[in-house]
Amino acid sequence: MNKKTKIAILGTGNIGTDLLVKAIRSPWLECRLFAGRNLSSPGMMKADHLGVPVSSKGIQAVVERRNELDLIFDATSAEDHIKHSGIFRELGILAIDLTPAKIGKMCVPAVNLEECLQSDNVNMVSCGGQASVPIAFAIAQANNDIEYIETVSSIASRSAGPATRINLDEYLDTTEEAIQKFSGCTHSKAILNLNPAQPCVHMQTTVFAKMPRPDLAKTRAAVSEMVRRIQQYVPGYQMILEPMIENGRLAVMVRVEGAGDYLPKYAGNLDIINCAAIAMAEAYAQKRIGNEGVATKTGIAA
Repeated sequence: MNKKTKIAILGTGNIGTDLLVKAIRSPWLECRLFAGRNLSSPGMMKADHLGVPVSSKGIQAVVERRNELDLIFDATSAEDHIKHSGIFRELGILAIDLTPAKIGKMCVPAVNLEECLQSDNVNMVSCGGQASVPIAFAIAQANNDIEYIETVSSIASRSAGPATRINLDEYLDTTEEAIQKFSGCTHSKAILNLNPAQPCVHMQTTVFAKMPRPDLAKTRAAVSEMVRRIQQYVPGYQMILEPMIENGRLAVMVRVEGAGDYLPKYAGNLDIINCAAIAMAEAYAQKRIGNEGVATKTGIAA
């Protein structure tokens, strides 16, 4: 490949640092900047050890190096991204937002990657959204008149860092909005449980759906195909309870095991949103250099 897409990662916490490791491994991306506020943070020290340029100037570092950047991952907070988004737009740099700010186009690669390649700001919804929205979408493809969808995610308490806890309300609102948008259901609800158990539990997400006449066979086929597509960019995503009828509701359960790049494997909630963000970035990088069949790696092209 002649030219990699030059990226910056803004936010040096768990999500940003795991993103960095994944980006370095990508054949399509080159990290030119890892920016935050504290040069002595674990993430900054990791980046420095890997030979990636670091800065404690935050968004100002992005502005100063704008001429050598094509794409920004914003792994800060919803409140910060609201401030940053206008700056990214003025700089003419694609922003991939890993906060629940809901400013950009919602992106779930297994469902709408191609549409998102036309946007200058894409939002990766939430970890629960990346796990549940594709299932909700598949259920909607197989059934009519969906009245209600509820998603319940359980994650290890230790995998929920300060930014996740600060943004819990935004997380729930954004996840619910995404479920309705992609499934067309009338009502939705998102629930997040932080499990303090030791040893730490892997992320599990259950999707419940209520409709008048569920087509179980068609739903199982649609959900199985969706799981296959997600596994192309999230290898640790697996269905542990195939669609079934329970108390008059359709129920599906999935589990996400992380890749263990920077974070423990139990932190599948962080891994899935980062894998989705990398899938989006790689598709954008391939589009930039004019490649056909963008989604070979991401699994969007069947």
